[in-house]
Amino acid sequence: MRNNFLASILIAGLLLLSVGCGEGSGFPGDEDSDGVKSLLHIAYEPEPYEYTLPPGFPPLPVPSDNPLTEDGVQLGRFLFYDPILSGDSTMACASCHLPQAAFSDNTDFPIGIDGLPARRSSMSLVNVAYYDRGLFWDGRVATLEEQAVLPVEDPVELHNTWPNVERKLQNHPLYPDMFRKAFGISSTQEITRDLAVRALAQFERIMLSSGTSKYDRFLRGAYIPTDDEIAGHDMFFDSDEFLPDAECGHCHTGFLMTTNEYRNNGLDSVGPTTQDLLNFEDPGRGAVTGRLLDNGLFRIPTLRNIELTAPYMHDGRFNSLEEVVEHYNSGGHTAINEDPLLYPLGLNDEQKAQIVAFLRMLTDDQLTSNADLTNPFE
Repeated sequence: MRNNFLASILIAGLLLLSVGCGEGSGFPGDEDSDGVKSLLHIAYEPEPYEYTLPPGFPPLPVPSDNPLTEDGVQLGRFLFYDPILSGDSTMACASCHLPQAAFSDNTDFPIGIDGLPARRSSMSLVNVAYYDRGLFWDGRVATLEEQAVLPVEDPVELHNTWPNVERKLQNHPLYPDMFRKAFGISSTQEITRDLAVRALAQFERIMLSSGTSKYDRFLRGAYIPTDDEIAGHDMFFDSDEFLPDAECGHCHTGFLMTTNEYRNNGLDSVGPTTQDLLNFEDPGRGAVTGRLLDNGLFRIPTLRNIELTAPYMHDGRFNSLEEVVEHYNSGGHTAINEDPLLYPLGLNDEQKAQIVAFLRMLTDDQLTSNADLTNPFE
């Protein structure tokens, strides 16, 4: 019996020693010689994040390797608003994606930490979980996880490195516990770029419409539009034979109010030949695909909350919805790959104002005040 008792003591001691080598014994504050702290004393009990989709929205696309959890979304929310991700800790993701601006930033070219302007405006992140044909204005990445990697190391934006961000997060008084609760890691050494972007992607996936805009309520019979709103709607979708077709609904349709495609919407005149497509100052989609005919094509943005996201277009050239409508009414400019639906529409001033009235029906004030989306540091 005594030998069995001593053997048991020896085995227990070896187990404790093996845990103590590398990632700590699991006691609070325990760390090894490299400063790696164990997080095993913190409970890991993931709970699914509960969300409500507006009527008419399809199931939320969530990758199987990054399910939405309460702690994962909360971690992503903190990281999204924390300037710790930038090189000098002065800017956060939210600096260019403000809730009150439907997660855009109301400037033509956002300014990064070094005072340099970005080359394009910040796109709204509303319903970005449903963007299945690429992200950014040019569609250069396919997933939110891939998207979240890039701004941190962009020299014009947050101008940092992920190894530096990882070190700051590993040594932070708050984040190790949050990473443990979100992903079940065992030690601070396991706080990595990949987990940080997974958390950010989880948070971005819950930036969902509330279903309370005038347009949403109208669709389910809970709002009676004004005469101007109805006329604007009917021209937008070409649903009244006695009103002109504003040709909007071909690109802005469905629950997202975008087809997720890339088109040349006639912003610039570069010339009538294929070779002239080399003259685009910003080639847009063409820089990603390498196809000359894709030069000057940009993502069709959602029109949900469009009233809140001025200025408009990839370069912020239009300051108001009235200017945008006037551009399309004019018929656009010259390029061989310009969308064929662009032509002079002949809308009068009243009709243009009615289309703007309809666009304002897409404003979703409840989304911009959603407590789950607000700054946790305020």
